[in-house]
Amino acid sequence: MLDIIVSDRWHDTFEGGHVGVLAIGGVDNSQPSPLLDERKRALESKLRERFRGYARNDYFELKVLKAYRDYYKQFGNTYHVQAQLESVVGGRSLPNVSPLVDANFAAELETLVLTAGHDADLLKAPVTIDATQGGEAFTQLNGKTRTLKPHDMMMRDGAGTVCTILYGQDKRTPISPKTTRALYVAYAPVGVGAEAVSAQLEAVRDNVLLFATDAEVELLELYSAEGEDA
Repeated sequence: MLDIIVSDRWHDTFEGGHVGVLAIGGVDNSQPSPLLDERKRALESKLRERFRGYARNDYFELKVLKAYRDYYKQFGNTYHVQAQLESVVGGRSLPNVSPLVDANFAAELETLVLTAGHDADLLKAPVTIDATQGGEAFTQLNGKTRTLKPHDMMMRDGAGTVCTILYGQDKRTPISPKTTRALYVAYAPVGVGAEAVSAQLEAVRDNVLLFATDAEVELLELYSAEGEDA
């Protein structure tokens, strides 16, 4: 069982924000899942119907996308999930990476809540939800080393930073075909709301259970910072 620590600095920095965590084990991630693929095709159709005729500025009016846009804008960045949503609405299919990765990505496009997925067995205790102080070194999934900006929502373990909102996941702990236990972490700045985070975790769980019917939910938890939307 994973123990998650939420720092006082996170509470102080992200008033009104939330982090949701889902740990799920007993999964075979090495084989494709026809049932998950069916759900992905159904989701593509649903998204294209829902957002038919949307211009780019129309997406900015969606509550969750607006909250992430405001968060990224303060750092001079843009929210990549919106671009991914627009791409699928425009006709591109959801990617095929592995069932545990695809389960999360499909849920992300449904709820628009930013969520990282880690191999739980590669994480080193303690696992802490925190805020960056600035200056920390971080190796992204693509191998590029970044110096982190201050006041970004993040998670670290006993060996270093494993994810931030701005720079995504690290190279050390990603889900792979060998993964049997996954930790999903949904990062939600003020404005996203607890309901959306809970819906995201439940959607990921339900997607995983399509291909891993005997999987065990080890942890399903929502952490909230006091204040607006908390």
